[in-house]
Amino acid sequence: MCGIAIAIGLNGRPIERVAVERMAKSLLHRGPDDGGIYLDGAVGMGFRRLSILDLSEAGHQPMVSEDGQYVLVFNGEIFNYVELRSELRQLGYQFRSSGDSEVLLAAYREWGRECLSKLNGMWAFVIYDRRHRLIFGSRDRFGVKPLYYSRTSDVMQFASEIKALRASGYQPGEINWRTAARFLFEGRLDSQVETFYQGIEQIPPGSGFELTLDGTWHQWSFWLLDELPLRASKNPAATFAELFEDSVRIRMRSDVPVGVCLSGGLDSTAIICAAARQRGETAVGQSESLQAFCYMAKEFDESKYITDTLAQTRAQLRQLETSPAELWSDLRQLLWFQDEPVHTMTAVVGYQLMRLAASQGIRVVLNGQGADETIGGYSSYFQDYWVSLLRQGRVGEAWQAVTAYTEAHGGNSRQRLLAAAVRCLSWEMYKFDAYRRWAQARRQARLRQNPWFSEDLTKHFINEDVPPASTTLSNSLKQSVASAPLPLYLRIEDRNSMAHSVEARLPFLDYRLVSFVSGLSDDWKIRGPWNKYVLREGMKGRIPESVRSRVDKMGFPTASKKWFAHDLYEPLRDILGSQAVRERGIYNIGALTTDLERHHRGESDFANRLFHVAEFEIFADLLRHDSRLAS
Repeated sequence: MCGIAIAIGLNGRPIERVAVERMAKSLLHRGPDDGGIYLDGAVGMGFRRLSILDLSEAGHQPMVSEDGQYVLVFNGEIFNYVELRSELRQLGYQFRSSGDSEVLLAAYREWGRECLSKLNGMWAFVIYDRRHRLIFGSRDRFGVKPLYYSRTSDVMQFASEIKALRASGYQPGEINWRTAARFLFEGRLDSQVETFYQGIEQIPPGSGFELTLDGTWHQWSFWLLDELPLRASKNPAATFAELFEDSVRIRMRSDVPVGVCLSGGLDSTAIICAAARQRGETAVGQSESLQAFCYMAKEFDESKYITDTLAQTRAQLRQLETSPAELWSDLRQLLWFQDEPVHTMTAVVGYQLMRLAASQGIRVVLNGQGADETIGGYSSYFQDYWVSLLRQGRVGEAWQAVTAYTEAHGGNSRQRLLAAAVRCLSWEMYKFDAYRRWAQARRQARLRQNPWFSEDLTKHFINEDVPPASTTLSNSLKQSVASAPLPLYLRIEDRNSMAHSVEARLPFLDYRLVSFVSGLSDDWKIRGPWNKYVLREGMKGRIPESVRSRVDKMGFPTASKKWFAHDLYEPLRDILGSQAVRERGIYNIGALTTDLERHHRGESDFANRLFHVAEFEIFADLLRHDSRLAS
């Protein structure tokens, strides 16, 4: 895992070495082990290395091909590099390193842009073809690894983090108020390629691009969920288990210690049990236990499930001990690493967990991101499934599914089925222009009535065409992967881990596994009271039954409502009452402070919205004053 920084002068503009050096220096946390600068007139490439595979100097970057034609900077891991290296050797290639970077460079030399379909991994890379004066780059299928870019009239830049683009001096990156308004009004983050900075966007996941030095730009998608074929399997649970085991196996490839984040839930338990099996099969007599890193808020006790998992895996538990005050004290530093606001205080918990892992000598952590969004883990997916059944005219099956869910989770079956029917009706109505115009006007009016924000912020909000929730489970899952919430969670995971020079690997986002699950029928994702049904069936006998059969879901929850009413009330009040907030010109201070006091008294719950305003102010202050963000 590493940091890359590239500056390209267009139409003959030379790139200054000091600019690339500043960019690379801002990414030191992503790669403390080694670094390098390559400069060739209009092309500047900077690199910071975190050594995971082949710790020798043979893995140094920027990496130049033996004939001098190609120069590579690469952030990520190609997990099937062993198999690709074997294939390339048969084609006549020789390798001086044992890592994946040289394999990636050879793959491009052999197959050109078609190499992307052969890669199984997480990546963001740029290759400079000196002979053809061509820049080629790509971001992995799901966007696990970040790649941002900016363009002015004569310079185009790429980097692993936004701060590197700003550090060059070529791109000031002032606040993008359209993105800020979207966040403050609706809490939306990372749902589009736009960022919180004017002129800075993300390269979309699953895409490749080419840039010639005269400024000609071409970008394309090489992988889309919508284009995946349906897949048949006589035993989906067994096929899923086989693919999952192999995904964990290749993500255990490392020349440094590997740990696991453990929440007590289904996803992380499946990962740590598979990892323990891999260690048992490949490291007989291994003396060191697998290390697991855990956080449990007092209000959300999952110790029973974790104890059962530790008994099966013999892993050593490292539990994060923290407090609301400690989390709050890390928030400013977290936001510097993140470059943009986050969704909740849970992000700070993840930041501290990665710091704990790093303190124990761990350089690679396996984590469960992606399972919920691809297999159907959130509670909202149950209604998506019921809506799918209703739209297919399978009313009796929908009633049976709702009843089974209610028996396990409580509530009212009739109300649930009625809500699903209303969603069906809303979608049908949205086909009519008049209804769409009315829905958009109603949404805009609702936003304008928000008492916290002034007209100065409202004018930045674009009245986008936002249709009602998807009417099929399949479409909801695809939206979760493509726009929200997965892109946000991947950004937070990457920055949190790399802040402490730790690489996060995500077995559930192996494209083979996602492709297989995407092609399964809905009832292999949601069935009766069970979410992620194929995962549960595939894990029979592989994980503790207490975890496999639990119907509740926690993850790494925090008691934010309580914290902002008590422990964090005063620091929150200090921010909201500051001169900067008064002078920002986007708040109605009276309404904001009134609702803060209501939350403090326990009359209402404004925890998330208050947090968003407070962290936005910290973010804006960082943008103005933190010297590390300056060029």
